[in-house]
Amino acid sequence: MRPNPDLLTVANALSAVRLVAAPACAWATLALHWPLAAGLFWLAVATDLLDGPVARRRGEASALGGLVDHATDAFFCTCVLAALATRGLAPAALPVLVAAAFVQYTLDSKALAGKALRTSRIGRYNGIAYFILAGIPITRNGLGWEWPPDGVVLMMGWALVATTFVSMADRLRALLRS
Repeated sequence: MRPNPDLLTVANALSAVRLVAAPACAWATLALHWPLAAGLFWLAVATDLLDGPVARRRGEASALGGLVDHATDAFFCTCVLAALATRGLAPAALPVLVAAAFVQYTLDSKALAGKALRTSRIGRYNGIAYFILAGIPITRNGLGWEWPPDGVVLMMGWALVATTFVSMADRLRALLRS
């Protein structure tokens, strides 16, 4: 069986770095190895910022590549937010909702049938905010800072729980209208 050429791309290799970094960053967070967690987190951010432009520049952009990128982002955020929730730094509901929102996004877009992912504005902003929320306590603790306090981070997490529910309800409403 021959490998899918759409899967074997430089951009997907960058996404694969995030895939490997996810459990390592979660473990470092759980083990309170904050500098290591911060390094892995920022490696994940760098690969996320690079994979799309690399795919477009090399002519490797595809629906499959978009799905790999977004799936890796969702996996990374779910793992890291779950570790932060275990430490009391994020709501326990948030990693569950991140995973559920991604599944809904994938199914709603018919991405498994080879269609491009259909984004929504609030979903895009939430995706960015998941990374930001994960990065705040990891970077703060990795640098030995005390600001922002845990309570502020947790409140931001609860705001993301609310906006994730809004995003999922909006996608469901749009699906029911069509």
